[in-house]
Amino acid sequence: MQIGQVEAKLEELNILLDSPPKPSGNYLPYTMVPPLIYLSGVTPKVGGVLQYKGKVGQELSKEEGYQAARQCVINQLSTLKAILGDLNRVTSIIKMEGFINAEAGFQDLPFVLNGASDLLVEAFGDKGLHARSAIGVAALPGGAAVEVELIVAYK
Repeated sequence: MQIGQVEAKLEELNILLDSPPKPSGNYLPYTMVPPLIYLSGVTPKVGGVLQYKGKVGQELSKEEGYQAARQCVINQLSTLKAILGDLNRVTSIIKMEGFINAEAGFQDLPFVLNGASDLLVEAFGDKGLHARSAIGVAALPGGAAVEVELIVAYK
């Protein structure tokens, strides 16, 4: 990929990267173990304000859950941009773990997490393909609908 190609694709998708989200506890937003970056979980905040709150399958539809997962990855991309300076330095999205605050019995967890996966593939092409786990949980920080962690390889 040429310099700026990933950012150009995001711009084409009307996605503007904001400042990286700040940790809400005593931990680092990422740890670098070259050539890998382990990104801590982030929730679907915009400007520090949680955008999707509640249980998917109860207060939120699976489509809203999809959008929440997408926002989580936008936040992760903001962090990666701040770390690397250029998203084209990403060589591969290795692994994603997605935690979905879901009502008991909700089974469309893969659909919800596709909001994050689809955006990574749209932005990075084949480099965005990744292993993942979609995990239903009883609660998330601040009542967030979704939280997403990433492991990324870079050059």
